[in-house]
Amino acid sequence: MLLVVLLAGILSSCSDEDTFVPKPKGYNKIDLPEHAYQTLKEDHPYTFEYSKYAEIRPDESKLAEPHWLNIYYPEQGCFVQITYKDIRNNKKNFDEHVDDSHKLAIKHNVKAYAINESVDKTAKGYTATYFELEGEVPSQFQFYVTDSTANFLRGALYFKTATRNDSLAPVIRYVKKDILHLVNTLEFKK
Repeated sequence: MLLVVLLAGILSSCSDEDTFVPKPKGYNKIDLPEHAYQTLKEDHPYTFEYSKYAEIRPDESKLAEPHWLNIYYPEQGCFVQITYKDIRNNKKNFDEHVDDSHKLAIKHNVKAYAINESVDKTAKGYTATYFELEGEVPSQFQFYVTDSTANFLRGALYFKTATRNDSLAPVIRYVKKDILHLVNTLEFKK
């Protein structure tokens, strides 16, 4: 009799109603504003249009040089680091900056499963080189623009989060469009 009561107790405790089933992880909806632009007002040897939803901040890193800045997106938690070099009609100087830009992109090979490079001409006739990095890399989009004689501007997109890049894909696409607008409105003053 005791065995029957125990068996009945065990069977009744295993109903489907009490079974816990974990729900799959969800992703937050990312609302992004319409693209709108403003002209850089700070005094630099270049000018461009950047997002109205971004802030221009000086680059405060130890290695920062004059005319280096960050275009910070407070709502998205990311920034585009802009570095500028005056190459002064020096072919060797120019080649070094091009090599450094390629090395900085290739440095991500450890985590990147693809690095797509493309070259284009801007509206002002400058040469623009883009690096799109795929994988869990800290910088998903990098570029440099040069007139090949006097000016060299490099940029890289960074996020201040450990969120996986597939979750950040809408923001990456959004900021990439802003970067392409920046590049196509870039004008060197010298």
